[in-house]
Amino acid sequence: MAVMDHERIIHVLDCLTRESDESHGVTVADIQRYLRDNANMDGVSPVTIRRDIDRLTGMGHDIIKTAGAHNTAVYSLRGRGFTFNEIRFLVDSVSINKFLSPGQKQALIKKFEGMCSETQIRQLVSRISLDSAASPSLDLLENLEKIHLLIAEHRRINFRYGKFDTKRQVSYYDKRREMLPVRVVYFNERIYLRCWNEEASEYRTYRVDRMKDITGGEVSKAKPPKDKKYEGFVADIFPPERFETVTFRVKRYLLAEMLEQLGGSAKARDDFDDPSCAIVRASCGINRQFYLWVMRYGDGIEIVSPADIRGEFAEMLTGLTKKYSP
Repeated sequence: MAVMDHERIIHVLDCLTRESDESHGVTVADIQRYLRDNANMDGVSPVTIRRDIDRLTGMGHDIIKTAGAHNTAVYSLRGRGFTFNEIRFLVDSVSINKFLSPGQKQALIKKFEGMCSETQIRQLVSRISLDSAASPSLDLLENLEKIHLLIAEHRRINFRYGKFDTKRQVSYYDKRREMLPVRVVYFNERIYLRCWNEEASEYRTYRVDRMKDITGGEVSKAKPPKDKKYEGFVADIFPPERFETVTFRVKRYLLAEMLEQLGGSAKARDDFDDPSCAIVRASCGINRQFYLWVMRYGDGIEIVSPADIRGEFAEMLTGLTKKYSP
């Protein structure tokens, strides 16, 4: 195949990608106009274009031919890897990601647009708005790329870790311990790295967006124990002290949210003493963060049992009340 043929076929495929989808097709005349206007290829014959379409089909591209008006053949490119609804979901996910800068969001969305027709791109633009109110201080994508590579190579990790001071400045300090990166975890809209600390023989957790200057160390021969996956509700990324089956009295307006938050272990029934409430039981990880989580709902939920959990929460509320007493 001549170089000119290669170039023309690429432009024919580009036309099918841009101008057609599952709902819209293009005719040979449409492809001729596209070649003339976008590739400076005037006078390409219909026979040549139909032959190019046959070649693209032979290469594995899913090009569907249907009958249009006046028995005109209409061609549309299918099987782009993602459906349009899947692309739209990915674009929505990118647009609401608070770890990406506006420029990174635009660049990623532009790549997704390359998988869409012009009609679909207009639908994306009409549905998506980017929030540029706050941009991250670190390149999360670069951090994740380095971390995943080190996990794949089973190499130790070194980095500088940042914490805010009272002046909203981030101070970084070195984390150069015998740590092996094991897995990346998404929890409560944040991305964390779980590391196995070989010296202490325990897992440590770090926020990926607070890591800087990530470098790899030596290949590790350590075989960390399987990281725990809790079967129950946990209010924080850090391990709870213990798990208990907790019974709550929940206001009806909070019932759906509680069942979503407490997960698959949660069971609910009517409160026979108060029709405005429901009784919810769930396995919960108990630590300070659990009590703070309960506190955020005010009088919307009440810990009914176990008695010791209810008592610990009452003590916390008593201490809080004393701080605000006259």
